[in-house]
Amino acid sequence: MGKITLVTGGSRSGKSSFAEEILKEKDDVLYIATAIVTDKEMKERIDRHKESRNPKWTTYEGFKDLHIAVRENNKSYILLDCVTVMMTNLLFDREENLEKNVSRETLDLIYKDIEYEFSMLLNEVKKGSSNLIMVTNEVGMGIVPEYKLGRIFRDFAGWINQFLARNSEEVYLVTCGIPLKIK
Repeated sequence: MGKITLVTGGSRSGKSSFAEEILKEKDDVLYIATAIVTDKEMKERIDRHKESRNPKWTTYEGFKDLHIAVRENNKSYILLDCVTVMMTNLLFDREENLEKNVSRETLDLIYKDIEYEFSMLLNEVKKGSSNLIMVTNEVGMGIVPEYKLGRIFRDFAGWINQFLARNSEEVYLVTCGIPLKIK
């Protein structure tokens, strides 16, 4: 069984750079990019990330059924960047209008579906020998969002991060470019 590592931190904290630094000398890497292009600025951001990566790494772009990509690519190392973007894409890849009155039961079902996607990924990694590093955003240190959708996002991200931290052998918090091992 490979090792599972979670790297968390705020926006522009250096968490992605830290995760990439761990693997910079490795060539047998599957890089899972979960972002989707939504506008010109996002495309430029994605392009910058692509340029900074080891060219020998295999890149998979997607946010669903990642356990299948892991199984089919069979790499020694997997870098998933980013958990929060994946969760957001899964959250909005539904028919429910989350800005309207959505019942607690519906939100619970949505969360379970999102957690299931991550469970499938973790189970696939645990079956093999790949080492997984996941990058996520720490969103729970700010104020309570004013709008319902913001609170749903913050809650889901916090719960997913807790779930992944429980299932990781190592957890790092990166702030100001400095990694701190917390588990």
